[in-house]
Amino acid sequence: MQDIPKQELSAVLDAYPRDSRHTLAMMQDMQRKFGYVPREGLEAMSEHLGRPMSALFSMATFYKALSLTPRGRHIIKICDGTVCHIRGSMELLDGIQSNLGIEPGGTTTDREFSLELVNCLGACALAPVMMVDDSYYGKVTLESLPGILDSIRESAAVT
Repeated sequence: MQDIPKQELSAVLDAYPRDSRHTLAMMQDMQRKFGYVPREGLEAMSEHLGRPMSALFSMATFYKALSLTPRGRHIIKICDGTVCHIRGSMELLDGIQSNLGIEPGGTTTDREFSLELVNCLGACALAPVMMVDDSYYGKVTLESLPGILDSIRESAAVT
């Protein structure tokens, strides 16, 4: 795990009043800034808000959008809804696992990609569909998968 500078945590927390109703917003800001909600962040938030760690941990693990471990720079979501499943989402998942060497819930060692299997992405007409960050990729095949991943890597190298 990386060491999170205390001043960066303080900047996130100090942007909000010491009110529990801002807990989720604080966690979301940490997620955006650090790529996950670090334990140090929960500890600092516990002190800042006067709330027990158990309550904060419970909230952080309830929301799928939050992660307590570092995530990749790019989040790949594979849809396994009924239509996607019938049209080959499991084969697509196998292809991604082979290409990146990670299981669902995992992150590549270079922290470039994280992989998630989700119940539905709401794009059944594009099945099988995957989402990388905010972009949808429809009718993905095992043949098209390496090109998609390469284009994401290339665009990341440019930015």
